[in-house]
Amino acid sequence: MSSSDSGQRGRIRKRIVVCLAGLLFSVIGSAWAANQSAPQSPQSAAHGVAESRAVHLRRGINLSNWFAQVSDPAGYTQQHFQTAITAQDLALIRQMGFDYVRLPVDPAPMFHTGRAGEISGDYLSYLDAALKMALDQNLSAIVDIHPSDDFKHQLATNDTFVEEYADFWRALAGHYATMDPNRVFFEILNEPELTDSYRWYGVQAKLADAIREGAPQHTIIATGAHWSDDDDLVFLEPIRDANVIYNFHYYEPHLFTHQGATWSVNYWRLLSGLSYPSDPKNARKVAESIPDAQHRLTVVRYGYDHWDAARIDADIDQVSQWAKHWNVPVICDEFGAYRKKSNPDDRARWLADVRTALEKYGFGWAMWDYDGGFAVVNKANGQIAADPATMRALGLSVPAGR
Repeated sequence: MSSSDSGQRGRIRKRIVVCLAGLLFSVIGSAWAANQSAPQSPQSAAHGVAESRAVHLRRGINLSNWFAQVSDPAGYTQQHFQTAITAQDLALIRQMGFDYVRLPVDPAPMFHTGRAGEISGDYLSYLDAALKMALDQNLSAIVDIHPSDDFKHQLATNDTFVEEYADFWRALAGHYATMDPNRVFFEILNEPELTDSYRWYGVQAKLADAIREGAPQHTIIATGAHWSDDDDLVFLEPIRDANVIYNFHYYEPHLFTHQGATWSVNYWRLLSGLSYPSDPKNARKVAESIPDAQHRLTVVRYGYDHWDAARIDADIDQVSQWAKHWNVPVICDEFGAYRKKSNPDDRARWLADVRTALEKYGFGWAMWDYDGGFAVVNKANGQIAADPATMRALGLSVPAGR
């Protein structure tokens, strides 16, 4: 082969390579341009909505003992609804720096077996008024269905009851579908208490579908099974609906946050003065008042479990990793420490450590609660005012009381 023939063939190959490269870049450029101009899928658009609305749920407070936690249904009276929480309370909440309220709602007065999709009665009208008062104070609101244990047991065991609850949520969501979807949120169920996490996944998905049918534009609050703890959430896989914010509750360690409590674990009522951060000497002293040897051992172990800011941060970090993995927004709409038997300084320290960790990882939060056993306010002689230590722990200002 002559050198001239070889050179000519080389030039031809070079031109072919250049042409192919140009064609490839043209195809890639066209695909990129098409991708840039293509509209978002409904799923990705809905996810963006949930992310943007989560900014309205940064610092919240739970309004307990108003539309839920009333032991006798006869207690749901006009006087109760109009005095338990008032417009002045909501104004104070706003002045304290909270931007949303979580409104626990007992469905029992509105839920009628056999016709769960028909919601009527004075209870609903009072709920309407409560939401309007919150919005009037520029507070966002979570409507949190907060039923009895028997209600949750029915969801765990009775498929027909699940269908009825879906009918109820479809109707309730439809009732509020005209309210501002940027400010009003629907929480499927408080602390489901379903020990079968797989069943809860299916039940929650069905209920979310019902809410979406009733209120196509609103954002749903979903949660893990059992007590909605952090470990319940990280077990969960997100449901199909993308317009969802995921929620968990944080009360760890319960020995500290629930000391003196007269519900749930029996011996917690005997705990008093258990310190935070945990301390072996303090724990051994508190354990002396516990008659049962096994429970004494649990209290002693608490002293050696290194409960402090770093331990809490490690828990919240795991939730953050879960949120990043699934690319979903997350909030913590319950955390708090019972005031009855805990040292006020230790309680404030725990609140500050949890709040700091939540904010570090970008999670909005809501403390439990406004004026109940975990309260952010003090009441005396008909006056109500923010508790200064609690407010400082939450990083909020202390306005004048009323």
